[in-house]
Amino acid sequence: MNNRIRVVVVDDQNISRGFFEMYVRAFNRYELAASLRTAQEAIDYIDTHEADLLILDVMMQEGIDGLSAAGEIKRSHPEVKIILTTSTSETSWEEKARAIGVESFWYKEYDNRSLIDIMDRTADGESVYPSQMPEVSFGRIKRSDLTNRELDVLRELTGSLTNDEIADKLHISANTVKRHLQNIMEKTGINSRLDLAIHARLLGVVIPESERTNQHKG
Repeated sequence: MNNRIRVVVVDDQNISRGFFEMYVRAFNRYELAASLRTAQEAIDYIDTHEADLLILDVMMQEGIDGLSAAGEIKRSHPEVKIILTTSTSETSWEEKARAIGVESFWYKEYDNRSLIDIMDRTADGESVYPSQMPEVSFGRIKRSDLTNRELDVLRELTGSLTNDEIADKLHISANTVKRHLQNIMEKTGINSRLDLAIHARLLGVVIPESERTNQHKG
């Protein structure tokens, strides 16, 4: 009788997906049930096959994103344990993942724990989330030197919103948005809103929701 844990890995980047495959195959406790490129394939697979553990990247180049897919899977198959992963340092997804019942969250680039540790603990019934936000250099500071509200403003800025649009989205005044942006510039030493947006996105400091969910694509 095969008592190994059936694992499905999902990532649209070949290198990352290959890394996940390697980890699963390296340990006798696990069996690679499927290796998939899109989150929609994961939803379809879980609907028609037996699986115990799903390792799922948040950002996808096409179709539904990993976070949204995890929500669908949890509603239909709550017994399947999920580890969401990302190569960015965007922390707002952790709260969303917890809210939909995702067991664990792992930052590929920034977590000091190994994936196998997260897999073992998740398979054993633990919920494993980072104890602190990723430390990413951003201008003269670290990401953690920005307040949550400053990160909120910066996230909307990377989505190409104006100050008025950011104010409406966050339910604050345009002057408050302007003040937050000035504070971020003073902290980072980055002196224009365009450069702020470019640096923040290239470094993965924040990711606008429209990009995660592909709303920016035609």
